[in-house]
Amino acid sequence: MAPVLDPSWQNPYAPSTNERHHNQRVVRRFSFKRRLPNTIVVGIVALALIAGVVVVPWLPALGVVIALVYAWDLRRTVEGYAKRGQSLGASMLSQFSAGGNGTECLRLVTVLDRLAATFGVDSVSAFIVDDSTYNAALVPDGSKFSLFVTSSLMQDFELIELEGVVAHCLARQRLGLLERESLAAVTSLSDDARRNLAGSGKAYRADEVAAASIRYPLGLAGALRKCARQRVSAASFFSSSTYAQWRWVFFNQWSDRPSSDLGDLDDAELRARALEEW
Repeated sequence: MAPVLDPSWQNPYAPSTNERHHNQRVVRRFSFKRRLPNTIVVGIVALALIAGVVVVPWLPALGVVIALVYAWDLRRTVEGYAKRGQSLGASMLSQFSAGGNGTECLRLVTVLDRLAATFGVDSVSAFIVDDSTYNAALVPDGSKFSLFVTSSLMQDFELIELEGVVAHCLARQRLGLLERESLAAVTSLSDDARRNLAGSGKAYRADEVAAASIRYPLGLAGALRKCARQRVSAASFFSSSTYAQWRWVFFNQWSDRPSSDLGDLDDAELRARALEEW
């Protein structure tokens, strides 16, 4: 029997256009809601002026002008929110001192170059930063991206584990998550609101995409195991309040969690178990 091709079939482990568009809409909705009170007030005023044609003939024209000017300003504000996270790369660089040696830098750049081509991501600068905690993050840096990997991760992770970490970070960009996560990091919000904006459980999805791309889920699982078993020192950046604000951009979003929470899809231990059973 001849094979039948289904043109509507989509690989569940590949980032879809719908996923990316959904994540972009989340940022736009968040931006619009931040201006919602002003929008309501301006709308009421504009409608009142437009309805005042009987009293003063030129009031409707004024109402239309006010509505158009506000619509232009609202669009600019929404676009501005989407770009706010682009400052995160520079802010993160200022929080760390340089780490790693020449061999480790070459190793990281080699892995990044190969995987960036696989994921279709370019203009990424790599930095090894000095910290005793295993972690990494890919963040916007202006119109480009910066990948931060801690020195302890470079020293203690096997090559296949490092590959899994870098693939996970690149998968977040392919899923359209970086705008959400970076905006959550730089905006003044409550912890719950920050998590909702960044996307709860999205690290689990990025693991799926990464593992399918590198075709070796156990490498990524091993990296997550090491992260889950590590205890963060008080001197680490990952014990700071800044990390608590930025946590959603990091590979291990719960480095400061004292014990695993297997009911949380972002938990490193749960993510490792899921990959081991894949």
